[in-house]
Order: sequence, then C-alpha cells, then structure tokens
Amino acid sequence: MGDYTVTPFLKRWHLSGLTLHFFPAIIDFMKYFLARLWAVLREIPRWLRPGLKIKRWLFLIMSGVTLLGLGIAVVLLDIYRTDSNDPLFLTFLSYASLRFLPRLLRALIFGGMGLSAIFYGMYKLNRSLLRPFLRPDSDIFSTLVEYHRRDRGPNLVAIGGGHGLSTLLRGLKSHTRNLTAVVTVADDGGSSGKLRESFGILPPGDIRNCLAALSNDEAMLTQLFQYRFSGSSDLEGHSFGNLFITALADLTGSFESAVAESGRVLSVNGRVLPSTLHDVKLVASMELPHTLNEVRVEGESKIPAMAGKVRRVWLEPDSAPAFPPVIKALLNADVIVIGPGSLYTSLLPNLLVNDLLASLRASHALKIYVCNIATQDGETDTFSTYDHVRALEGHVGDDIFDVLLCNNNYTGQLNSTSVWVKVDERTLADDRTYATDLVDDAHPWRHDSAKLAQAIMDLFEERTGPLV
Repeated sequence: MGDYTVTPFLKRWHLSGLTLHFFPAIIDFMKYFLARLWAVLREIPRWLRPGLKIKRWLFLIMSGVTLLGLGIAVVLLDIYRTDSNDPLFLTFLSYASLRFLPRLLRALIFGGMGLSAIFYGMYKLNRSLLRPFLRPDSDIFSTLVEYHRRDRGPNLVAIGGGHGLSTLLRGLKSHTRNLTAVVTVADDGGSSGKLRESFGILPPGDIRNCLAALSNDEAMLTQLFQYRFSGSSDLEGHSFGNLFITALADLTGSFESAVAESGRVLSVNGRVLPSTLHDVKLVASMELPHTLNEVRVEGESKIPAMAGKVRRVWLEPDSAPAFPPVIKALLNADVIVIGPGSLYTSLLPNLLVNDLLASLRASHALKIYVCNIATQDGETDTFSTYDHVRALEGHVGDDIFDVLLCNNNYTGQLNSTSVWVKVDERTLADDRTYATDLVDDAHPWRHDSAKLAQAIMDLFEERTGPLV
C-alpha cells in the first residue's frame, strides 16, 4: 500500500490499496475532459447569434432541465434528511457535491458542466439526425447559417429562357431561396419540339435547364439532364431531362404538376414556372436581305435560321392567359429580372403574354433588364445595347424597366459569329443605365453567374436607382 492517507469513506469502499501509478491516468482523463469542455464552451457564442432560431428552443430545453434538476434535488434533500446520521453517506455527499469548495465556485462548475453537456448532446443529436441531409464537406452551423441567410433573401423573379436564364439562376441561388424562374413555352426545335409534336405537351427544354441550375447538386444533375441518347431511332437526340419531365407529365396528368413534382424530387432552390400553359407559337415578320419585302416566319427555331432582319414578333394565339402562379409571383416580387437571353426567341415570348405583361407593369418590384454581352447570329447581328433596349421596348412599352444592366468589359476572344454588345452613348445618356464587368473570363460571350448575381443584389440593396 502507498504512504498516503485515505478517508474512512475510501477505506469503506476498499480503495485504500490504490497506488500512486493510477494518478497519471486520472490526470490525463481530466485534461481530456477539460479540453473537450473548453471546445464546447467556445462554440456556444456562435449558436447564440440572432436569426438562427436556436435561443428560443434552447431556453425551453434549459427550463425543462432546470425543473428536472429541482425535482431530483428535492428527492436528494429528502434522502439527506432521512439518512443524516450515516457518516458514510455524509462523506460521500460531501465529495459528490464538492462542499470543500466555495459555494459560488461549485455553482459555476456544475453549471458549466451542465451547459456543456446540453450543448454537446444537442450538437451530436442534431448531427445524427441531419447526417442524411448534410454534404460531406459541410458542418451543421455553416449549413444552418447559410440556409437562414438565403431564406431571408428577396423575392426574386427571373424571366427568360435558354442558357442565359440558367446562368442567372446559378448565381442568384447563393443569395436567396425565394426564386421563381419564368420560362417561355414557344420552343419548337430539337428534342423539345419532337416531344411537343409527339405527346402534345409544352416544350420542357428551358424548364429542364432551369431545374438543373437550381439544384443543390448541380454538377451531377446537369450532366444527367443534358445527357442525350444515341444509337436508337426512337431516342436519338432526346435528352434525359426532357424525357424525365415528359414521363412525370404522363404520370401526374398535367404539365404544371410535372414541373412542380420535378422541383420537389430534385430539391431545387426555388420554382420554375411556364409563362403560359397554352400551346403558343412564335411568329416573326422579317425583312429579307437587299430588299424591303417582309416575310412571315413561324416557329421559334426557324427565326434565327432565316436570313434577314427581325422587324416584329408576336404569339399565336395572342390571347393566351398567363399561368396564375406567375402573376402572383410577379405581384409579390421584390426584384424582377428580364434577361439575359435571346432577345426575340427567349425574352419577348414571355413578355408578349398579355396577362404577364400587365402584372409586370403593376408590380412594385425593382425591374432590371440584363442586356446580352455578345450579339446572336440571326437575331441581333451588329446590335448595341441601345438597339436591344429599343427593340424590347418597341414591343412592350418604354416605361417598364427601372435599371438597364450592361457589361462594359470587352476583353477576351469571342467566336467568329459574334461581336461585343457595347454600351453606346445613347445608352449611357439614359439615367437608368448601370454598366459593370459581367464577363465570364473562361467564356467571354457569356455572363459570369457570380458577377451578375452580385450586381443585381447590389442594385436591390441600393433600391433608389443605379449605383454611382
């Protein structure tokens, strides 16, 4: 046995043979416990930040634990009073309650241990419950902060189609979850056109691209949705995303239900809505080269392929009503963004829906037009920013847009069929114009999704007009 003295309590429990070589292990355990305790205590201030909706439930849990502790204390007090003549019990109670320390220090020790146990237990419990929903490279706190930040973002409606709208949504989803994409249903080319003709459904192509852009796992979903079958005459040229939406339309019984279910199944950050549920056709009046004659061109896919200059476009029938959820989204929006995208075949087919245009005019949202970076062969050859705005307002009126967002970075190599859409003097003279660098450095003919989204959020925060 060792040379140290033990209390009668320890002798009673046959621990008097404890040797000194056990103490290093005990000290190591205490060091580990205190290190873990300090790590938990350092995390507490982060979880008490405003906006996380944590403090109210934490207060409720602590209130319940306090009441439970009071109940246990009453029981212990009754036992203490009953067995107060037992010296062994008194010795045990003295050690267990740390009565050899000042009362305030004891309160701090037990309170700190209790809080640490509560926080650590909650953290591990939430981690276990949320493990199926967390990405491998993320933690609960960061995920929760990001979720609430985007949940408080502005109600934003983006109108357009094609790759331009997908680029815009890809950037905006990092700023807000309150996103609604309104896409054209006038597409009649490629896989969408074939499905439209064969199954009588609205073209799913633009909707497919937007769903992929808004998805949490965009990289994999984009590859899957853009995958095109080959080798079979029946599936040749069809993308998986188009077939997926077509199958859902058949299962749910309607195209709008298929779009809604697609968003739910894919867990997208927002909604994708067709501008109208009616089968509309885009028609253009085009001026032929080297002549003043105009010809009628039917079909969205045929307009860019036709040699000539677009004079005017319209929908047939021109009385197609807007999809009601689109009207509601426009009237409740904080920001409405039109573009980027093909001027005549992506933007105007949406704005030519009469109910949609009327709702756009009535909305009190900040209305931003995003001009294209480069011209589009067959539609806007040689167009400047002023030509884009003039053509757009010539169809829908000149009192809609609050801000004209344009690119002013012309560095980089464009493809052979495009030129820069430059901000000319007439556009700069318009006090609605805000020009900034919006170019994707890797693909100069496209917008950079992060730059574009940040510019829109800056304009919204300014709200009184273009930044200076």
